[in-house]
Amino acid sequence: MTKDQHSKQAPHQHAAITAILELLTLAERLKCELRHSWLSDGRRESVAEHTWQMALMAVVLHPHLEHQADLCRTLKMVLIHDLVEAEAGDVPFFETGARKEAKAAREQAAITRIRDLLPEPSGQEIAALWYEFEAGETVEAAFARALDNLEVQVQHNLADLSTWQEIEYDLVYTKMDRHCQHDAFLALFCNAVKQEAERKMKSAGLDMAAIRARADAS
Repeated sequence: MTKDQHSKQAPHQHAAITAILELLTLAERLKCELRHSWLSDGRRESVAEHTWQMALMAVVLHPHLEHQADLCRTLKMVLIHDLVEAEAGDVPFFETGARKEAKAAREQAAITRIRDLLPEPSGQEIAALWYEFEAGETVEAAFARALDNLEVQVQHNLADLSTWQEIEYDLVYTKMDRHCQHDAFLALFCNAVKQEAERKMKSAGLDMAAIRARADAS
């Protein structure tokens, strides 16, 4: 590369580096944004930790899938699926009220800002992956959405039962299944995670018949 070519590229590269550093500053908030999930040591889980666990699950579950997904694309989707929460915050699945009602609009605004922050093709790729995950129509998106729901229950199973809200007893039977039924292996894995949750609840003396009846009626 000649000196003239380098000097022409330098401003563009400097702008790209500035934008990437700004994105990393934004993304660092995910290490601080806490979810309604607790770790086995009693500390609350961050969004970044949830994302990491999902990525690891993608790697170890991927070889066993009935319907093979592109692992690289799935991992990209996993990494960015909650990026909007750096601006919009995390809202628990079962929360109701104004914050939950405004969630979709806040996340749409956040992904637009993230897309516009980054130079092409990065900005458009991240936005496209986020929308693909939200739609859940591709094999990769369906896999990533299953992981999103499975990770929550895996982490709940590792945490002390005192950190669960009563509604989360019912969610063991209602939240994961619909995201896992498209793939035979994911359905089996879902059942194994569910059985671990049942053992945890039974050991605490919970009325399992009542919980199942409540879940069936919902």
